[in-house]
Amino acid sequence: MSIPYVMRPSRMDDLPALMEMAELSGPGFTSLPVDEGILKDRLKKSEDAFHARLQRIEYGKYLLMMDNTDTGEVVGCSAVKAGVGIDQPFFNYRIITLAQASHAAGNLRFDMDALVLTNEYVGCTEVGTLFLKANHRGGGAGRLAAQSRYLMMAAAPERFGEKVLAELRGVVDQNGVSPFWECLGRHFFRMDFKEADRLSATTDNQFICDLMPKYPIYVDLLPPEAREVIGRCHSDGVGAYKLLQWEGFEFDRTVDIFDGGPLVATQKRHLRTIQESRVVKLESGDVHSDAEARKGLVSTDKYPDFRACQAQILCQEDDVAITSKDIFEQLKIKPGDKVRIWLRS
Repeated sequence: MSIPYVMRPSRMDDLPALMEMAELSGPGFTSLPVDEGILKDRLKKSEDAFHARLQRIEYGKYLLMMDNTDTGEVVGCSAVKAGVGIDQPFFNYRIITLAQASHAAGNLRFDMDALVLTNEYVGCTEVGTLFLKANHRGGGAGRLAAQSRYLMMAAAPERFGEKVLAELRGVVDQNGVSPFWECLGRHFFRMDFKEADRLSATTDNQFICDLMPKYPIYVDLLPPEAREVIGRCHSDGVGAYKLLQWEGFEFDRTVDIFDGGPLVATQKRHLRTIQESRVVKLESGDVHSDAEARKGLVSTDKYPDFRACQAQILCQEDDVAITSKDIFEQLKIKPGDKVRIWLRS
């Protein structure tokens, strides 16, 4: 039997489940604010994106939900923003290295890092909002939630930017306190991290333009507790970070302006899931007793009915693959349909 999880486009009736996950996600998870109005609007935008009801395709904000097909419970989510920085600024700190040298001081030379406010990722695609309920983590569910985003992008690559990035939540304690914010951001914003986080999620970010420092900030002038968390992700995000690195993402020397969490990036064409996936005709059969069958992912490779799940897959010649009957039920397809598959090595 397959693992009973399937990723599918969000619907307006997912609001209660999305609110529950927002509450469970904890402080600093900006993409899931505990705000019913914002989440309802997000569900509407996702529905419009999947059905191509947009003035421009780069406005698309796609939200995928994970269903437990055994119970009908929504247990997770993940998302893709086709283009960031278009309808509102996408601010980050770029870490630059300044070379210091003096012949008059005996040829003294050393380098110093500085943080510079930037809005340089306009039009890039962002993957994020990866969250699973605690009792559904493991067993490949997190990999499904992550990789389904890239399978979705492969189904319509023209909808997404050539560069893909991801922001990871930085170090924030259980009380919502961020060392990076306390030592830096608080001095300019004069508010708690939670309030700044809320404004970031609920406004057009004009307050950032108004209040952020306009000049480079030397990292060596920050207290040790702030320097130590620059580019570090939250403990809950370590698994997601590893999946991103496996996919081909690398730290881009850019961090979040509030909690100092890392931003990672890669080119869309370099995404491992996209590179290793292919379109086949899917047939039904008994694969669990076949030694040549391999574990992998299957997606419908089409909009607006995109769906993806884990499966046991047996590949044959002429771009034909076989999987068990229950996979057809999960994906709502029939034998002979074209699908996209990715196989674990």
